[in-house]
Amino acid sequence: MRLFALRGASSVDQNTAPAILGATEWLMREIMKRNQIGPDDVVSCIFTLTEDLDAEFPAVAARNLGFGKVPLLCSREIPVPGALPSIIRVLIHYHADDAHEARHVYLGAARALRLDLEGAQ
Repeated sequence: MRLFALRGASSVDQNTAPAILGATEWLMREIMKRNQIGPDDVVSCIFTLTEDLDAEFPAVAARNLGFGKVPLLCSREIPVPGALPSIIRVLIHYHADDAHEARHVYLGAARALRLDLEGAQ
């Protein structure tokens, strides 16, 4: 077993708590499925949101999926001019077998952020 880190992002349709929670849940479920990991494997998660998203913390969705014992942090993304709006990002640190290969996940409009990562779409 060794420590891995992976990135993920998802777009959000509107600045409402249900939309933020839904996008975060979709993202976290896809990350867990594609990487065959669960909350017990995760060391920590750092979420960021673009400036236009402030209706809810993404960590709430993660806790609802069983991440209650995992340290979770929510922060504001740097407001770079021209950056893609309405995006939730996550950086996850987790343990997996040595042969594991991290699969980054980019969903919705966030796919445009990392077209270079073939398996992330």
